[in-house]
Amino acid sequence: MTGANGLGELMRDPDEAQRKLDQWAEGLQNKAERYAAAQERTEQLRLTASSQDGAVKVTVGADGGVTDLEFGGKARTYPLAELSRQILQTMHQAQAGIANQVAEVMQETLGDEDQETRSLMIGTLRSRFPEIEEEEPPASTPPPSSSTDAPPPPHTPREKRHEAPEDEGNSPW
Repeated sequence: MTGANGLGELMRDPDEAQRKLDQWAEGLQNKAERYAAAQERTEQLRLTASSQDGAVKVTVGADGGVTDLEFGGKARTYPLAELSRQILQTMHQAQAGIANQVAEVMQETLGDEDQETRSLMIGTLRSRFPEIEEEEPPASTPPPSSSTDAPPPPHTPREKRHEAPEDEGNSPW
């Protein structure tokens, strides 16, 4: 019984069937090796962004997680709310490049193979980490406090944090 797919011919020639299976298995093995290499290179990706004034520098991995956070001397001059805003903004700037970097690794490692899978994966990364639209540059000095800001709450002993002695020298403040 021969079908349109030629299985009947393979059944008549067991050696040819074995060669075809070996080729198929070798192709799958090569594909698995290329995907493993792409995964390894992707896991090593690090993207770094700095705030315009150098107060904040954030490095992220391909999964978007922060791998390093550094503060320049200017960070000490910012109110905490502004520093938080700069950290998040700088983190988003670093994350915005993830999809392009992963796409580049996949192109170099996989070539034109599996375009549908690649499009789905890169599309997911672009939706998670969209590119940042250019904003007005932040002021080089901390903005003055608004008169509508509430005064900071009084500092009471209950609010004081006690840190372990080994942490005393690690505070950036």
